[in-house]
Amino acid sequence: MKTVNAIQGSGFRSKDRTLGMIGAWTTFIVNEAYAVTSGLAFLSAKDSSAPISDPYLSIMSALVVLMAPFLVLTMVAVHAYAAPERKSYSLAALAFMILLAGITSVVNFALFSVARQPTPIASIWVASFVPSSWPPLPQALDFFAWDWFFALSMLFAAPVFQGKSGLENAVRMLMVLTAILCLLGLVWLPVSPAQANTIGIIGWGVVGPIVCLLLANLFTRIKPESDLSPAA
Repeated sequence: MKTVNAIQGSGFRSKDRTLGMIGAWTTFIVNEAYAVTSGLAFLSAKDSSAPISDPYLSIMSALVVLMAPFLVLTMVAVHAYAAPERKSYSLAALAFMILLAGITSVVNFALFSVARQPTPIASIWVASFVPSSWPPLPQALDFFAWDWFFALSMLFAAPVFQGKSGLENAVRMLMVLTAILCLLGLVWLPVSPAQANTIGIIGWGVVGPIVCLLLANLFTRIKPESDLSPAA
């Protein structure tokens, strides 16, 4: 496996590499589990237009809450990996990822908690979370978090990867692509929430996990600065 040297002067250490590997690999695995669960929910539904029901809804919400901190850990490692002159970009990317993690964790934990309550009010609230018309506040907040803050995080993280290798080039290009798709979904939301949701899912739910997979491979290959010889 070809190694990638850490950027000189970045301060990237072995502990940063470990955080990056744990964050990126866990995010990718949990995201795939989310995709499998949503697929099972779709296959089990009698009506494709009906809201997702338990147990799938609770599992999906719990997976998002689980994944959120690992997204932040991944961006912490990206910030540590950034060259000194690009750390302002990576710091902005980290800040936007923290905002995403906070909002989506609160929304999905609330959904997970309410979905498990056998009360009429809980059922109405859960059913309204995935409607066919304009989304209610909880869903709109989740849309906003992923289509706006996730997109901004990817856009600001992209310049960190300067193309020293084909893997870094791929990370940068896919970060820009997932950001564009998420922003397009956000812009399209007032026109057609259903179509906007699909576009956003392609951005953060399809391209996003590929970015995490590539980052996981990159962090696995990186030789930390502390391991480099003075002449490297």
